[in-house]
Amino acid sequence: MTISAGTGAKAVLRRYLDALTEGDLTAVAGTFAEDATWSIHGTMPLSGIKRGRSAIMEFLSNAVALYQPGTQTFSFGEITAEDDRAVLEWRVRGTASATGLAYDNSYCGVFRVHDGRITEVREYLDSLHAAQVLFRDTPSQGPAHTDPEEPVPKTSTAPR
Repeated sequence: MTISAGTGAKAVLRRYLDALTEGDLTAVAGTFAEDATWSIHGTMPLSGIKRGRSAIMEFLSNAVALYQPGTQTFSFGEITAEDDRAVLEWRVRGTASATGLAYDNSYCGVFRVHDGRITEVREYLDSLHAAQVLFRDTPSQGPAHTDPEEPVPKTSTAPR
């Protein structure tokens, strides 16, 4: 399978990350296919499948409100891509709006690209930590995990 540099999975994911870090929601939306899906496993309020570009953009916009203004930061690792798939590790830190607790979680996403747009995202994270820190009234199964190992390099820009 031949994929051009501009529409391949790695290039599309880079455009998505550039737009995300610049806060350009119009450009972020443009990286998703109209019928794209984004799924998060688990039982927390964010879990489930978001179907369609509009639902994904609503999810991403609402996720910002989970953090106190100005506290959410991202660190991105390298992109690994082959054919129509790309995998990215990232880390999110911030202070939760609902609880005031420090949030520090590592993520992994599997992105699928077709015709130069993201068609599917499968996101993996420590959902128990997210539930305990980001949402009120979440049953505790021990203390919130606030100091995860550092599997993702610290960088504030999208990988090249």
